[in-house]
Amino acid sequence: MNKIEILVVGKNEEILKVVLRLINSNPDWNGIGAFTDEKAIEKFHRHHFDIVLLTNGISDEEDRKLRKVFKHQDKNVIIIQHYGGGSGLLSNEILNALDSRKRENRPTYSFTEIGSANLE
Repeated sequence: MNKIEILVVGKNEEILKVVLRLINSNPDWNGIGAFTDEKAIEKFHRHHFDIVLLTNGISDEEDRKLRKVFKHQDKNVIIIQHYGGGSGLLSNEILNALDSRKRENRPTYSFTEIGSANLE
């Protein structure tokens, strides 16, 4: 099974380190960090990410810019705004986002009743 690739973008170095440590403690996830918008965009262009996690310190303008660039590059990327709250909350946010995407991508089926044809 491939690991879930997560790009973590944040302005606070200590928070970014903690978030990356928490993400990388899960054997199914691989987290990579970026301190600036430019580094985040550069890493996103060079590497496939399933999730982008935006953390503290990102302005509304930067948030909008990053979301626009990332969604333009990969419409299926999951973008999560994470404000903190511990490892349990972080894990739940990531797992819920992955579960949501899985439900959205689940094929749908439609069955219609087919009447029996008169065969003579």
